[in-house]
Amino acid sequence: MTKTYNFTKMHGLGNDFVVFDGINQQLDLTPGQIQRLADRHFGVGCDQVLLVQASPRADAAFSYRIFNADGSEVEQCGNGARCFARFVRDRGLIDAREFRVVTRGGDLVLHIEDNDEVTVAMGVPRFAPADIPFDAPRRESCYDIDVQGHRYMIGAVSMGNPHAVLQVPDTATAPVATLGPLMEKHVRFPKRVNVGFMQVLDRERIRLRVFERGVGETLACGSGACAAVAVGIDQGLLASRVQVELPGGVLSIAWRDAQTPVLMTGPVAYVFEGQISL
Repeated sequence: MTKTYNFTKMHGLGNDFVVFDGINQQLDLTPGQIQRLADRHFGVGCDQVLLVQASPRADAAFSYRIFNADGSEVEQCGNGARCFARFVRDRGLIDAREFRVVTRGGDLVLHIEDNDEVTVAMGVPRFAPADIPFDAPRRESCYDIDVQGHRYMIGAVSMGNPHAVLQVPDTATAPVATLGPLMEKHVRFPKRVNVGFMQVLDRERIRLRVFERGVGETLACGSGACAAVAVGIDQGLLASRVQVELPGGVLSIAWRDAQTPVLMTGPVAYVFEGQISL
């Protein structure tokens, strides 16, 4: 049976989302429906679909689910979290400027700044291979990994979802389109991986391109920016506050120490409202 649903198209630095209010309308999206929504020729077009839901716990305001363009459900999305925060406040679903939400990748604390940018406490980075997950005998700052006979050095971390970070001399010439999909599906990452290509400009500034698991290269990746900074700090390359220059714009990332969460601050934009029959 066909049903019609209201949705909102939003983006964070060009990383774009179709957002559904799952509190005031009931949705049970199939992978095929999500693929149709995400299709930029036959659907709405987006990198991810976000579903706002009621919280299962009294100490959190909401929960939300994140689906990649290929229909797969994932644990975390930093740019999506910022869009989520503005969506629920602007729709009158909550009055507070700071609140906790539940995701598959763990809880997030969202804070809407006075200028309407959003700061997200993305959680404490997890470097243990079993937590990423990544096939390695012990935790290291750098790992050797073989991709079709070529050796690369990567950092690996979980920001609620798995990330591999490679340092490159220039993001403009980094092999994102070729190495990204090969690394994403590498056998040592059993749940696949987001792949970041990081150029260190100085201790407080990097450039970054990210090949996202189940999506491809996006204009911005919030969890990827956090992962790159966490890996860079862990490797002694970066200071505790870093400006991350992505193709879609700039995010501010701060990580004080190993016991505190990574903080990500950046803008949010609305694109349009719509209805779709599924």
